[in-house]
Amino acid sequence: MLKKGSKLYSILTGTCPKCHEESMYLEKNPYKLNDLYKMNDTCSHCHTQYLIEPSFFYGAMYVSYGLTVGIGVAIFVISNVIIGFPVKPTFIGIIVGIIALMPVTARLARNIYINMFIAFDKNWKQNS
Repeated sequence: MLKKGSKLYSILTGTCPKCHEESMYLEKNPYKLNDLYKMNDTCSHCHTQYLIEPSFFYGAMYVSYGLTVGIGVAIFVISNVIIGFPVKPTFIGIIVGIIALMPVTARLARNIYINMFIAFDKNWKQNS
């Protein structure tokens, strides 16, 4: 079970990295593609500003690249090495898997990236 206060909680739930009290995103469902990247400007609880500097989330592209490579490798190992599918269906599966998981990967990349710069503060109520 995920507990508030861990980086993993904030990354997997998309909550504020400082207080873990509310979602950073206006729409929680990443598959509503029009709202995929729409975020609150600040947390309504601890007033943490999510856009630390202009174009801050461009760095999340590198995280997204790593996640996508990991997903591709995982699909390859499962379908080709473990199950034994031929190479062509395996690569079709990789392409379909990466495209299907793109919204989740994009959100996870942003969550990981912002959690690299903002730490959980269990005393945020006292500091405000």
